[in-house]
Amino acid sequence: MNLVERIKARSKEADFAGGSVQVLPVAEELALAREGAPSQKEVQLAALRAGILPARYLRSFGTVGLAGQETLLKACVAIIGAGGLGGWIVELLTRMGVGRLIVVDGDRFDDNNLNRQLLATQGNLGAAKALAARDRAAQLNGAVTVEAHVAWLTGENAREFLAPAQVVVDALDNLPARFILQDAAGELGLPLVHGAIAGYQGQVMTIFPGDQGLNLLYPGGREGRDRGVEVQLGNPAATPAMVASWQVQETIKILLVQGEPLRNRLLYLDALGGTAEVLQLLP
Repeated sequence: MNLVERIKARSKEADFAGGSVQVLPVAEELALAREGAPSQKEVQLAALRAGILPARYLRSFGTVGLAGQETLLKACVAIIGAGGLGGWIVELLTRMGVGRLIVVDGDRFDDNNLNRQLLATQGNLGAAKALAARDRAAQLNGAVTVEAHVAWLTGENAREFLAPAQVVVDALDNLPARFILQDAAGELGLPLVHGAIAGYQGQVMTIFPGDQGLNLLYPGGREGRDRGVEVQLGNPAATPAMVASWQVQETIKILLVQGEPLRNRLLYLDALGGTAEVLQLLP
């Protein structure tokens, strides 16, 4: 039997929204990959093309659908930063089945990362964050490839790192690097999903090529301070998870051409006051 025939033979019916959908259990997906399929990603793609949903995506099915899941598996997203925001972004995009992630971060885990960085553990202090992102993704979804770069983003390397991507996600923690990222994404014609956190507050905005983007938020631009109020307020555990979740939603919306991105709008989240506001940045 060819791969599709084997997938059909090992699929089963699952309840969904009062009806049913044919799914491929994770155990069968892994077995097919071990038995000679080109890769776990090819197993998932072959299943989707045959109208069979990899069971791991059943809870996304109503929102994403078969065609949308195939789109995600073929997509590439660059995540710049693998710390507080970036770790959660890698986690969620991997679980959603975005097929290729480019992760760039030159930092290594320190004790003070343990309070909020998903990828930091007591056992990997001193390890490169980008490599930890790659390892975590491999544990979650073998169909997702993580290209990890233990490097700091610079004006010299940014375009090379970002070029394969369809969407870029800003998980950085300093303004100079954010402006380098915005410039590079704009030159490559790529949308950039910005996120920033400080204390109980966070913000999210999606910047398309040609938009003023960060210049609207930081009038001092690249000549401004390296870091802002987060130096004093720190970042409690839940804040990066809150903002990263919104960044992932924006990324998925862009890839699937769904909904309205936060373009020229800033989502401002204040967990302390229990408020969420969308601020219009341009008339």
